Amino acid sequence: MARKIKIDNAIIKRRSHDEKKRLIGFKSKRMFYLIVCEGEKTEPNYFSSLKKSLPKGVLELTQIDIDGTGKNTLSIIEEAKKLRKRYEEKYLRKIDKVWAVFDKDSFPSRNFNNAINKGEHSRPKINCAWTNEAFELWYLLHFSYYNTGLSRHQYQKLIEKEINKASGKKGYKYTKNSTEMYVLLNLFGSQNFAISNAEKLEKLYNDRSFSNHNPCTKVHLLIKELKELTEEYAAQQQI
Repeated sequence: MARKIKIDNAIIKRRSHDEKKRLIGFKSKRMFYLIVCEGEKTEPNYFSSLKKSLPKGVLELTQIDIDGTGKNTLSIIEEAKKLRKRYEEKYLRKIDKVWAVFDKDSFPSRNFNNAINKGEHSRPKINCAWTNEAFELWYLLHFSYYNTGLSRHQYQKLIEKEINKASGKKGYKYTKNSTEMYVLLNLFGSQNFAISNAEKLEKLYNDRSFSNHNPCTKVHLLIKELKELTEEYAAQQQI
């Protein structure tokens, strides 16, 4: 007959107390993000797919539609401020980080620069994951390093070429509103490579004339933060 091992109640209580402290500690460190996208589908679809890989509740993704040409880009910063307040009132907790995601291609240079500056000087800060010229640059960097300014259409053609090459098939056609891009990029490309390429592009510029930083993207800064968040969560689960 197997011998029963009796565990002291004090040990059980102490272990239970330690586990509660660990969970409370993680909960207090947990970061909550709000991402506000200027685009209609491209950026929201990408971040919606990325959201599925994050711990539940970390990311609230909000899509706002802004008229392209001639629309003052500053409106996305103002909208981000309003949404922060709305979410904090709704969930009765602080939103730790707000990111505004927008491109240069639709807006005048002055408005683009002003939006970035206004976001940086907002209190609390509105972080800007901007891309010059278009968000598709971030996609392309998953496959190759490009330091020549291109149009959105040219980016799209190169994305088709890269995915067809990596998949060993022909006939892939890029669709702007695809819900599969996040999966395709990580299947045939490399997110870490994209981050490395984006960092190389950053080093090409040392002034604040952001509208002239072409090509350039700051999307990798947001992606790196979200990756670190996921890694921290995974480490906590193993404790």
